[in-house]
Amino acid sequence: MGKKKLNSLNDLGGFVFSTNNKFEYSEEQNEKTLAPNKQFLEAHFSNKGRAGKIVTVISGFVGNKADLKSLSKLLKTKCGVGGSIKDNEILIQGNYRDKIMVILKKEGYNVKRVGG
Repeated sequence: MGKKKLNSLNDLGGFVFSTNNKFEYSEEQNEKTLAPNKQFLEAHFSNKGRAGKIVTVISGFVGNKADLKSLSKLLKTKCGVGGSIKDNEILIQGNYRDKIMVILKKEGYNVKRVGG
């Protein structure tokens, strides 16, 4: 087995070094969520690394985890399928790209179809 290549500091698993004795690390990132009309999302589907099963991937969301989770829940509920969040992307089981694009546009997001 080869060594895993580290592409960023996040690949180190959240390692934090500080010389400040009173420093308190917080897992929560208080990143502000952009308004839906300022978000530019991409919708595509993929089956790579999933044993041939197709998922719809929504990427490009800028905001905190709680808002990403609520958007994911909305999409899963409207499509009636399962899904998850991984690497700041929403994964919806099945090819629901067109339906998801309509839902996101109704919510005010800018959505672009990527791929075939």
